[in-house]
Order: sequence, then C-alpha cells, then structure tokens
Amino acid sequence: MLLVLTVLVFALVFEYINGFHDTANSIATVVSTKVLSPRQAVLLAAGFNLIGALAGTAVATTIGQGLVDTGFVRLSTLLAALLAASLWNLLTWWLGLPSSSSHALIGGLCGATLATANLDWSVIHWITRNPATGQAAGLWPKVVLPMVTSPVLGLLVGFVIMGLLLVALRQWRPASVNAVFGRLQLVSASFMGFSHGSNDAQKTMGIITLTLFTATQGGVLNDLPYLLGFLRVDQFAVPIWVKVACALTMAAGTAAGGWRIIQTLGHRMVKLQPIHGFAAETTAAAIIQAASHLGIPLSTTHIISASIMGVGATKRLSAVKWGIVHRMVWAWILTIPLTGLFAFLVVRIFAAMS
Repeated sequence: MLLVLTVLVFALVFEYINGFHDTANSIATVVSTKVLSPRQAVLLAAGFNLIGALAGTAVATTIGQGLVDTGFVRLSTLLAALLAASLWNLLTWWLGLPSSSSHALIGGLCGATLATANLDWSVIHWITRNPATGQAAGLWPKVVLPMVTSPVLGLLVGFVIMGLLLVALRQWRPASVNAVFGRLQLVSASFMGFSHGSNDAQKTMGIITLTLFTATQGGVLNDLPYLLGFLRVDQFAVPIWVKVACALTMAAGTAAGGWRIIQTLGHRMVKLQPIHGFAAETTAAAIIQAASHLGIPLSTTHIISASIMGVGATKRLSAVKWGIVHRMVWAWILTIPLTGLFAFLVVRIFAAMS
C-alpha cells in the first residue's frame, strides 16, 4: 500500500512538473503577444484544461493499456517511469527547452516495462489492431509516426493559415489587425487550453488508473476502509476524481514556473503579434483535438513549437531563430530513448535492492 501511495504521489508530482513545462506551451503565445497577463493566461488555461480533461479518455486508455503488456507492469515499473519522465522534464525546463512530457512518460514506461520483462521486446506493443474498430494501435502508429508527422503538419498548416490571413488582411491598418486579433486570440487560447486538456492532461490519468488497476488486480487494495474504496479500479476506466485531480495539479504547476518555456516559445524563437498568436494557437489546437479523438498521445510541445515556426516563417525565414530550433529538435529526438534508458536502469536498481 505504501508503494501505491508513493506511485500516486510521484504521478501527481509529474503532473505538476508537466504543468510548468507543457501547459506553459499552450499559453506562451497569448502571454508573449501581451493579450493576457501571465496570471490571466494561467486562469484561462486552468479552466479550459479542466473542461478538456473531462471531455474524454481515449488518450488515457492508449497510455494505460495500448503501448505495453500490462501483465509485466508492476508498481515499481510505474514508479521508475515517472522518475525518468520527471527528471527529464526538470532538466529540459531548466535549460528552457520545450521538450515533450508525453514522450518522456512514454519512453519511461516502455523502458521500465522492458526491464521488468528482462529485455523481452515483445512486451512493447509496436503495432496492434483495435478489435472493435480495426484501427491500428501500438507504439509505432500512435507515438512514433505522429512524433514525426505532427510537427511537419503544424509547421505547414501554420504557414498556410498565416499566409492566407496576410493576403486577406493586406488592406487593414496594423492597429486594426492587432485590435481584432487581440480579441480573437482569447478564443484561440481557450481552444488551445481545451485541446491541451483533452490530450496532455490524460497522460497522467492513464498512469494513475493503471497504478490503481494493477494494485486492485494484485489484491493490494482488498482491505481498504470504506472511505478509501474509491481507490479500487476493477476495470480500466478513468475515475472522475482522477481527471479532476490531474487537471487541478497541472494548473497549479503552470502557475508555479512556466515562464522559462514561455520565454523560449514566445520571445526567443520568433517575435509574435496577436495575429501570429491566433494562427499558431488555432493550428496547434485543431491538430491536437483531432489526435485526442483518435486516442493519439500527441506532444503539445512539438505542435505549438512547429506552428510558431511556420507562422514566423511567413515574415521571412530568418525571422525564426533556427539555432534555438536546432536545440529543441535534438531534445525531441533524445527524449524517448534517454528516458527509456533511465527508467530501465532504475528498475534494475530497484531489483538489486530488493
């Protein structure tokens, strides 16, 4: 029972870190364009993240059941995955790099499960089929392929949308454009918060639900007092209290320390105005929302970063500070293998200590 509580605490710690790491991505543009103050943006993001988190559980199910063989998942496996993901998030946050919390958690889960199964690679679901829908699932179609294609899509769609806006509004005065899109950015920022909640907030929900499901199946929670009965999960379904707890924890983390990432995305990578923020947020939110519907645990970081690049490139290619982009891309590439390796080593250390 102590191990269950430890995993739950670390899961919420990860969600808190995710708050000042990933949720900062979703509000970076609306803060950097000065449409909202950081405090106002956090409140907006918190509200719409909560609504989005309550909107579905497809992504949580993918994380909890679709990527690894849950028969080899132990509580120590989940703890190792969370430790690896949290440390990677803290490192990239300290460096101001908007890397993916989603991929950090996925890499940690795969590496830890692989260690638990003694390097039996079949425990990782590379490609599977949903028996109900026939839809392709598993690590390759749900994580690896979208990891490559979604930033490209974000960059191209952001470039096209921004280009169309520039053509349509070429006769407008700059003051009018800023005034109109300052208001419209409130809508796009809300949409971005909702989409972020419907995708990113579900990652930790899946881990917590898998933790409770694993503990229930193992009989750890059989003797719980009546008041703690809500912790038992007999079938893999995300409880409502898990949704609310994750969304609120993420919002608290955003309020605590998201400014480093906001600085990188909203100021250092390219200078943004309200129309650019609107185009980037609308692009990213639409792509994330489509992925959430399909149960794809997309990286909010990758999408909003690529969308900002695409929007910024409409000014001129040199408007984007490609040196920062180069560092970000390397962080994206290394996230899954490094967190997987670290989680693998943590599981082996746990085994040696037991």
